Amino acid sequence: MGAAEPQNDAEKNVEIWKVKKLIKSLEQARGNGTSMISLVIPPKDQISRAAKMLAEEFGTASNIKSRVNRLSVLSAITSTQQRLKLYNKVPPNGLVVYCGEIITAEGKERKINMDFEPFKPINTSLYLCDNKFHVEALSELLEADQTFGFIIMDGNGALFGTLSGNTRNIKTKFSVDLPKKHGRGGQSALRFARLREEKRHNYVRKVAEIAVQQFIDDGTTVNVAGIVLAGSADFKNDLNASDLFDQRLQAKVIKVVDVSYGGENGFNQAIDLAGETLGNVKFIQEKKLINNYFSEIAQDSGRVCYGVDDTLKALEAGACETLIVFENLDVTRWELKDSSGKAIILHTTKTQEADRSQFMDKETGQEMEIVAQAPFLEWLAEHYQDFGATLEFVSDRSSEGNQFVMGFGGIGAILRYKLNFEQLNAGEDSEDEFYDD
Repeated sequence: MGAAEPQNDAEKNVEIWKVKKLIKSLEQARGNGTSMISLVIPPKDQISRAAKMLAEEFGTASNIKSRVNRLSVLSAITSTQQRLKLYNKVPPNGLVVYCGEIITAEGKERKINMDFEPFKPINTSLYLCDNKFHVEALSELLEADQTFGFIIMDGNGALFGTLSGNTRNIKTKFSVDLPKKHGRGGQSALRFARLREEKRHNYVRKVAEIAVQQFIDDGTTVNVAGIVLAGSADFKNDLNASDLFDQRLQAKVIKVVDVSYGGENGFNQAIDLAGETLGNVKFIQEKKLINNYFSEIAQDSGRVCYGVDDTLKALEAGACETLIVFENLDVTRWELKDSSGKAIILHTTKTQEADRSQFMDKETGQEMEIVAQAPFLEWLAEHYQDFGATLEFVSDRSSEGNQFVMGFGGIGAILRYKLNFEQLNAGEDSEDEFYDD
């Protein structure tokens, strides 16, 4: 399983999705004894060094008293050595190898041997022989997405939040009661103005202090890649220009935006307004992508489709420009054969699988032969390029993403040109989920 260098953001996102799925399956795997090897070699390290270390481990493992455990450990080390022989040097992003025997859900033993280059540099060196695979280094790769800090200030209070990838997080917020401008003249006006300025000053001071608590770890390291200041009045500018604002945080300010609201609504608006600046953050990309999709629907352009059935027809017609799929879409792809040997493709959700009538041959009434079965998303991730399409995974964490999943079944496409699905469906039973391959 080698990973080529992704060509663009969309391909990189597909690689990230594959790693997420891989981590999930490896985390659940358990072995019998300590015969599951996790090996991570960082970029610029030497294959020869890892090979030498494995040879030493082989010698040590030969002394394990338990015969069964000894043989399984030696077998795993041999498999790992064989994997290393496939490489002359460590790939640019490093190398990850997992080898060993796992116990399946049915209680059977199955060998796992895999090696791949991660989608970005993995600066960890690891060798562990355990009863599970260690995927912490891979998880760190996914978590290494840039995190941005947001400070939303208005006359009613302040909110501190972060945005990482497509995940928003409100860290803390507080309210403030500031006096309004005093309209009456006389000596009291000066006193009120002084009190008002003092309270505004204290408010800015408090925001500056909380910003340090939220965005500087252990008082030394700034934990965000950039900071966006937002608000409906001058408070954000006052903070930005204030000596009270920590210089390390001030240096991280990448955008100051005017928003119409405070609090959570202001946070959402600030994310939108800072979109160009945070262009590489997946949350923005996700909203923009789905809004494009909704825009095509609103214009009634005919350049969109949704649902597994129509999306597959558009894919096979070569009409799909951008495939949009919910990252946790739970659909299984079945390759079946009827009594005449004809290939049938069927897609089912978990609830549909209980209905075995879908698996019956219409001619004979017998259950069809299952040739292959795999998660539909895995099939898409492997084959989308065959149809000249771009594949984009979206979450349901943004309001747009949630609407796409709930309203459109979590799968759809923006098309290169208008397709007549009624014509494509002509001659087919609209409730029939079978497709010729």
